[in-house]
Amino acid sequence: MSYSIALNFEDGVTRFIDCRAGEKVLDAAFRQRINLPMDCADGVCGTCKCHCENGQYDLGDEYVEDALTEDEAERGMVLTCQMVPASDCVVSVPLPSTACKTGSSRFDTTLATLERHQDAALELECDVDGDAPVFLPGQYVNIDVPGLGLTRSYSFSSRPGERRISFLIKSIPGGAMSTYLDRAQAGDRLAMTGPSGSFYLREVARPLLFLAGGTGLAPFLSMLHVLAEKGCAQPIHMLYGVTRDQDLVLVERLAQFSEKLPGFSFDTCVAAPESAHPKKGYVTDHLDPAKLYDGEVDVYLCGPPPMVDAVQRHFDGLGVKPASFHYEKFTANATPAAARAGS
Repeated sequence: MSYSIALNFEDGVTRFIDCRAGEKVLDAAFRQRINLPMDCADGVCGTCKCHCENGQYDLGDEYVEDALTEDEAERGMVLTCQMVPASDCVVSVPLPSTACKTGSSRFDTTLATLERHQDAALELECDVDGDAPVFLPGQYVNIDVPGLGLTRSYSFSSRPGERRISFLIKSIPGGAMSTYLDRAQAGDRLAMTGPSGSFYLREVARPLLFLAGGTGLAPFLSMLHVLAEKGCAQPIHMLYGVTRDQDLVLVERLAQFSEKLPGFSFDTCVAAPESAHPKKGYVTDHLDPAKLYDGEVDVYLCGPPPMVDAVQRHFDGLGVKPASFHYEKFTANATPAAARAGS
């Protein structure tokens, strides 16, 4: 038996390692040539301290309190030299990947299908050479734009563990990727680097509120795939907002998830005043306070920076602080570092 451990580095890079039954995370990482921070390796110095965001594990009683206090342990802090996983885990490492002598994985794909949704978005499907990429639902990759020496960042809309991966890409007139996709053909080769990002689905412990803006819908599709597959006892509500009527894409996909996933519901809204949509305005105009559960809710938001800022102000105005608030901002044609942030 072995467990999958996602190591999330502070520069956004995620690397997955296999940890054998009874094996310590630090040893597993070294075995796979990832040099996590360490000094004593005996639970004395605290140099290997990280944060376990998801998963079950045992720390034993071999470490000293100077290395890891009781309060830190209750908050999910771990010493990787003592941590023995009992399930798949997600561990945040407080160093950039380069400091641990590792980096993003690179893999090659073949363009399989490309579907255009009017002038709003394109749905891209690619087949991966070799093994299916491992990622956390909600994460993204950097895709090379053929012939330009540029990359663009897109969230997976497909479930983890499949060799056919998909992305929902905003159509931008004159944009580097959009211009390429106008002439792209099945069989084209596309190189990708990743996964990356701190925006991903955590362990579900309370109701979920998903807020999607435009093609920010993509990571939620990946999350919904996983939730439908594993099942979810908590209510999940999504509010999907766009600028124009034609920007509302893949709504039928959401309807399918509402049939597969009990407790999942969704609403859509359109900002354009001339829209005939029954819900006009921004997501903040249609946020049902009841869906905030007096703060006992985990909020996930993916959209442009003004949307993220507006939702934060809206929560402040209501005097509601969600139990957790994870967000990802995206900006057209921005570099990955500028385009993506989260907390």
